[in-house]
Amino acid sequence: MADADPRFDASAEIATPPSPGNPKRRKALLGIAGAVLLAGGGYGIWYVAVGSHYVSTDNAYVGADTAQITPMVAGQVAQVLVSDTQNVKRGDVLVRIDDADARIALADAEAALAKAKRQFGQTSATGQSLAATLAARDQAIASAQAGLASAQAAFQKASVDLDRRRKLAPSGAVSADELTSAVNGYAAAKSSFDSARSAVQQAIAAKDAAKGDLAANRALTTGTTVETNPDVLAAQARVDQARLDLARTVIRAPVDGVVTSRAVQVGQRLAAGTAVMKIVPVDQLYVDANFKEGQLTRVKPGQKVTVTSDLYGSDVVFHGTVTGFSGGTGAAFALIPAQNATGNWIKVVQRLPVRIRLDPRELKAHPLRVGLSMDAEIHL
Repeated sequence: MADADPRFDASAEIATPPSPGNPKRRKALLGIAGAVLLAGGGYGIWYVAVGSHYVSTDNAYVGADTAQITPMVAGQVAQVLVSDTQNVKRGDVLVRIDDADARIALADAEAALAKAKRQFGQTSATGQSLAATLAARDQAIASAQAGLASAQAAFQKASVDLDRRRKLAPSGAVSADELTSAVNGYAAAKSSFDSARSAVQQAIAAKDAAKGDLAANRALTTGTTVETNPDVLAAQARVDQARLDLARTVIRAPVDGVVTSRAVQVGQRLAAGTAVMKIVPVDQLYVDANFKEGQLTRVKPGQKVTVTSDLYGSDVVFHGTVTGFSGGTGAAFALIPAQNATGNWIKVVQRLPVRIRLDPRELKAHPLRVGLSMDAEIHL
């Protein structure tokens, strides 16, 4: 009988039954699975009951309608009374511009106004003189007409005398000297008659001219007084403008706030409209929160918002109200807008700025500054 092969083991052909699993490990896995299911169920319940009633973002920043300070008149800066970071009240003097030129302009305008008033008084007095002249022209016409009637009578008499003597001359009843005298008298009477007739026409023409002058004068004065005369009103408007320009040499704060970006020095020559500084109304700040477009489905103006600042932390909570939405996303108004019509387009979730008005009383208690980061949560 051959020797048995030592590499062969009959016991190796018998399959080893699987050992039962570790009971502790199975319990641990079941416990983890149960915890996960419990956490998922708890989150689902929380989201339905609480989480679905809020949307939040940390992409939010403080903003303000900053007041830009610009001079209304040109001139040299005489005095700067504020500096950056200084708190000012509405009406406080910020800058004084040298007012010498403005004072001279005001004095010139006031002199022009006085002259206009005097000219109106002179025009009124001239009207009275023209009315008297017109009455005198009527008397001159009457006198000229009387002279014309007298000259006409003398002319007619001279004409009759000349005819009579011419008829008697052939019979020798009238001498040649007498006839010559009658001819000369006729000529003189005719000349006087023509002169008288011309005098009447001149008197009538003088009256028409006086009537026109009076009408022109009355057109300037009728229905007006020294206070309502157009020339006086125009001169008064120039005085008001000069007085306003003088007042504008003193630049005042238009709102309460903090001075920033001061860019003016004493002695600097300013042109009208040059930006010299800004005033940030710290009690009228707002928050622009950039929410994802998918978060805005249920957001509406008037909804309440809680906001926290990185400056104060979560211990200080600001309360605000949604006032509206921007007219477009940030990408739409970017300097170089996205060109989505290209072939390599990839959809990117857009963000839309939502304006949130803050409570002025909370801002007064905990001041904020433009540009600070905020966390905003809208109560849906």
